[in-house]
Amino acid sequence: MKTVDIPRLKQIVGEKNIKIDPLDLYIYGSDASVYHAAPWVIVRPDNTGQVQKVMVYANEAKIPVVTRGGGSGMCGQTVSSKGGILLDMKNMNQILEINMPDVYCRVQPGVVDDDLNAALKPYGVFYPPTPASSRIATIGGEIGNNASGVRSVKYGATRDAVLGMKVVLANGDLVTLGSHTRVEASGYQLEKLIVGSEGTLGVVVEATISFVPIPEFRCLGVANFDSLRDAGNAIADIMASGTIPSMLELVDDVAIKAVNKTMNLGLKEVAASLLFESDGKVMEAVDYEVKKMEEICKKNNGADLWYSFDAKEREQIFMGRKKLFPALSQFDASMASTSLADDMAVPYSKMADMAAKIHEAAEKNGIIMTAYGHCGSGCMHTKIMMDTSKKKQWEGAQRAIAEIYEYVDSVNGTTSAEHGIGISKAKAFKTEKHDSLKMMAAIKAALDPNNILNPGKLQQAPDNWVTATNLRYAVNS
Repeated sequence: MKTVDIPRLKQIVGEKNIKIDPLDLYIYGSDASVYHAAPWVIVRPDNTGQVQKVMVYANEAKIPVVTRGGGSGMCGQTVSSKGGILLDMKNMNQILEINMPDVYCRVQPGVVDDDLNAALKPYGVFYPPTPASSRIATIGGEIGNNASGVRSVKYGATRDAVLGMKVVLANGDLVTLGSHTRVEASGYQLEKLIVGSEGTLGVVVEATISFVPIPEFRCLGVANFDSLRDAGNAIADIMASGTIPSMLELVDDVAIKAVNKTMNLGLKEVAASLLFESDGKVMEAVDYEVKKMEEICKKNNGADLWYSFDAKEREQIFMGRKKLFPALSQFDASMASTSLADDMAVPYSKMADMAAKIHEAAEKNGIIMTAYGHCGSGCMHTKIMMDTSKKKQWEGAQRAIAEIYEYVDSVNGTTSAEHGIGISKAKAFKTEKHDSLKMMAAIKAALDPNNILNPGKLQQAPDNWVTATNLRYAVNS
């Protein structure tokens, strides 16, 4: 452990913005992943100038810097696995501009997603890449992981909404990337490179992002299936039909049981349910799209079909999907819900096989896994429910994950659709990107020659994700 110059950091950001109490360091040692590693000091900058000075110092002293937003990441991106400075960006939380004529807004990285959409709502627009954790997730964190959510099938992910940004590099230089225009044809699109880089290339201090009109009409439908394969086939058929859903979500039997147990929603406990939605400015067009999806579900043995334009009815049925992640922790009192292989993506034609593979791997290895997610964009979520106190359960999880990612790679899928890589998915990521790892390493070395920005993540993370840091759980040997 290197010595950190606390007095110098206090001079930069002020004493109130420095935390070195062991309890604070412990709390900031984990995110929503399975990992724990405490930083040496927590620094909360108020402005871009302070970020630059912190980076100048860290680069000179070769001290690691991990940038953190809301801490809702699931793969260990903001866990200080190499120690160092944890740069907490939540103080930089101002919406700097909402420019309606030019259809963009400028925000600081600590702006919470829901707060941004609350500010945009009076203008009749919204920021669509919103993830399920939007109550706490910050725009900076979403940029770091290229986050998305239920409406990514129609509106795209964070990378699609980013027009430009200001970034502080490892040496403290401030650079302006991208533009304020919808298109930009010249040179390398460096702003897109920063999106999804998980804090390994620079610190985002301002972002220019686009928004879209709030639809006048939304209609949400539900179909139940006695076969997970039938539900998967319905997804593929909907996406091949020319229909453009604004949401297409799969929820399997494990997820349905967890939601019913936690929220008492009384959902029918079938093998799988599909939630399908259309939105737009004209009710007739929305109605046409929903009915087309309904027919496709029927052809694939969907039953109990229901849909509604009513906001309260839609909210009631969608609440189960919105609260699914925390609900899974209540599936069995003896188990914890862990985020490990949780957001792979495969081609639409392989969605049914992907869901089947998840359940097959879980049963084979003595754990419980759920298959759900933003299947309209090819994303299949899963959580692993297991007794985290037992070493054998972790070993079973390792085997199951390896089998799942081997399948994903075999069908030309991708390791992460929206949560990023961090630590937990590094081995699968390196397998998938094997022929571009040298290119990534060259970019990293050019922008961060001293390797201080979130070291040990992405392609630098170890293959054995269980032993990468301490776990948040006490495990019996």
